[in-house]
Amino acid sequence: MEMTVECQKRPEGSKTKALRRSGEIPANLYGHKGTESVSLVINAKTVQTLLKKASVNNTLIDLKIDDMPWQGKTLLREVQTHPSTAKPLHLSFFAVAGHGKTTVEVPFNFVGDAIGVKQEGGILDTVITQMQFNCMPENIPDAIDVDVTNLKVGDSLHVNEIVLPEGVTLTAESEEVVVSVLATRASATRETQGEES
Repeated sequence: MEMTVECQKRPEGSKTKALRRSGEIPANLYGHKGTESVSLVINAKTVQTLLKKASVNNTLIDLKIDDMPWQGKTLLREVQTHPSTAKPLHLSFFAVAGHGKTTVEVPFNFVGDAIGVKQEGGILDTVITQMQFNCMPENIPDAIDVDVTNLKVGDSLHVNEIVLPEGVTLTAESEEVVVSVLATRASATRETQGEES
């Protein structure tokens, strides 16, 4: 998924509370020129729309800065929110163009009906629902499908068994369990009866 967001450079000497009262949310852009960062402001309504559609470290955002020659593709790296109202207070963007592969957070999409649930009465236990991966900005997947169809009671799928889209790699080797099928009393009883007969 890709979005376009328009913003402006933050006026020098402006106070964050005054900006928020006037309907602007402070933000920063990193990575467009080495270690240099730019202070920005984005309309609060634009931020609300952005946060409904975008995910941190997953959505490619085309950032257009009105009073600056630079514009390019970024990732939303961080959202600071008010502890009690959850209103956004500050955003951080990271420019990804020209940086090669970048680290992104991608959710897992569990597909199929597990045999262990459908036929054996077990429960699907999703242990990890998202992970960090490396890929080029243009190849960021919205989600990675995890097929659970063949899982029986007692079976597990590990991170290193998941088929990744082309160009997407794990940030680190992992043998963690992503999803498993747990036995319930009913499935355990059924299994015992099957053994007895």
